[in-house]
Amino acid sequence: MRSDEWRQVRALRLLALRDPAAPIAFLETYENAVAKPDAYWKDRTAGAAGPGGTVRQFIAEGADGGWAGSVTVLVEEPGAGSVLGPGGTVPQAHLVGVYVRSEHRGTGLTEALFEAAVEWARARAPEGAGVERVRLFVHEANGRAEAFYRRFGFVRSGEAVPVPGDPSALEYEMVLA
Repeated sequence: MRSDEWRQVRALRLLALRDPAAPIAFLETYENAVAKPDAYWKDRTAGAAGPGGTVRQFIAEGADGGWAGSVTVLVEEPGAGSVLGPGGTVPQAHLVGVYVRSEHRGTGLTEALFEAAVEWARARAPEGAGVERVRLFVHEANGRAEAFYRRFGFVRSGEAVPVPGDPSALEYEMVLA
């Protein structure tokens, strides 16, 4: 995506937050996101669209040119934590914000997004160093997402963290085998 596509980024994110799985798939609510000013969306988009940096958002387009899905990669340096807990001991990529419109699910689009994200993380992380580990977190009740992640090659690492805002629920860390 390009930094001037912030309106499309906003629209796709709001659509994702309206998905029935959103309460267990995202750590943000529709109400919170829709209230954010345009400046927030412009900054978010610019930060994930640049040639360098530690964040990259990948967008998939449908046959009609409309945005069909997205995944964001966060490159984490050793020891750098995230909202879901401590970081690792090696440079790693953390996949977040995975969403594919319902009419595009099961078409191979999610696989293509993940392939692009993982390839970028391994080859184009800051300063061309690449990452040694790719991870994501999945809510314990999000079986559909976990099944896809397993098909792609992710396995549970054995780590689990409480869900921010709901410590009675868990997010499982999964790593690319």
